[in-house]
Amino acid sequence: MASFVIEGGHKLQGEIVPQGAKNEVLQVLCATLLTDEEVTISNIPNILDVNNLIQLLRDMGVKVAKTGRHTFSFQADSVNLAYLESDEFLGRCSKLRGSVMLVGPLISRFGKAMISKPGGDKIGRRRLDTHFLGIQKLGASFDYDAVKGRFCITADKLKGTYMLLDEASVTGTANIIMAAVLAEGVTTIYNAACEPYVQQLCRMLNRMGAKISGIASNLLTIEGVKSLKGCTHTVLPDMIEVGSFIGMAAMTASEITIKNVSYENLGIIPDSFRRLGIHLEQRGDDIYIPAQEHYQIDSFLDGSIMTIADAPWPGLTPDLLSVMLVVATQAKGSVLIHQKMFESRLFFVDKLIDMGAQIILCDPHRAVVIGHDRNFCLRGGNMTSPDIRAGIALLIAALGAKGISHIHNIEQIDRGYQHIEQRLSALGARITRIE
Repeated sequence: MASFVIEGGHKLQGEIVPQGAKNEVLQVLCATLLTDEEVTISNIPNILDVNNLIQLLRDMGVKVAKTGRHTFSFQADSVNLAYLESDEFLGRCSKLRGSVMLVGPLISRFGKAMISKPGGDKIGRRRLDTHFLGIQKLGASFDYDAVKGRFCITADKLKGTYMLLDEASVTGTANIIMAAVLAEGVTTIYNAACEPYVQQLCRMLNRMGAKISGIASNLLTIEGVKSLKGCTHTVLPDMIEVGSFIGMAAMTASEITIKNVSYENLGIIPDSFRRLGIHLEQRGDDIYIPAQEHYQIDSFLDGSIMTIADAPWPGLTPDLLSVMLVVATQAKGSVLIHQKMFESRLFFVDKLIDMGAQIILCDPHRAVVIGHDRNFCLRGGNMTSPDIRAGIALLIAALGAKGISHIHNIEQIDRGYQHIEQRLSALGARITRIE
């Protein structure tokens, strides 16, 4: 198990470029299974979850070639369907959350898919009902083997239909879209997720010959086609990494420019950090954050304490609440952080309390942060990363703390952030990886 050793208290300075969006890449990689022609995808981040999915595609028989630093081509013209029933395949799926999005393309193109209950972050219950109910409505049958923990999905022919999703699940919406593009007839998906990642998937599929309308709304209409062709696709910058760097600049009172952020696809993220009192400026497609010794949390118009909560897009992504919670510890004022979607994502706050943060964990979903206004700094600590987003939040806390911190189980951070210690060291961070 690898660890980071961080010497906190050093200001950062310079420019940093965000990686490609992890959550988008996992979707579009699965979509390459929908055609036997070549699909080329650029701006793929070199992170653990993505690399594991690419290797899984290789082992399934997909021809994968690296054609540039962050560009790969994929051609699924000889998929090994027998391998999809092997214990090896199912075992690997159980360790990779994104593998669930293989179901839509496989059942759509080949009429059969097997999947084990996927793994991923330990952030609470992450049910698959939305995925499976939507694909069932298209005509697929599901059998669950409780002993082996695996699902077998079959379909003679998927047929378009109307469906109202029980929740606006991003991965659930993506899975259903990929199942519906080759279905017979018209599929209407209401209460669809409309995050930029889903928009990007839809635009890529349309370039492949799909007929999807309503993109960027929660009402998608998909006219099924008989086959899809190849295409080229460029992945958006990772909005979660952009938000992480904003928080990092604020926490360390540093002057940073984040380059090429695709500002129009950040939604409410910049304004959410402004509510914490953080100054940031859009410069073309870059974000400039000046060095700020003090930042004050806004209150609501009636003077009540600010609440920052996650919500489906265009609301605030839940993936940034851990970062915003850490940043609030050094602000002036108080804020209620309300994590609505996952019941275990705030359980890392005990590590921040050990570092000297003033946080009241009200329940699994809510925490009140009482800002220090830098009257006293967090102190270095010995921590273990429980998930990707808590891991980066703890790293940000360590960079702003006084003294030495150790963060263990950094494989969790590696799942979502490429070469993070090297990129931050280039800005002046004191961070060392110990294998």
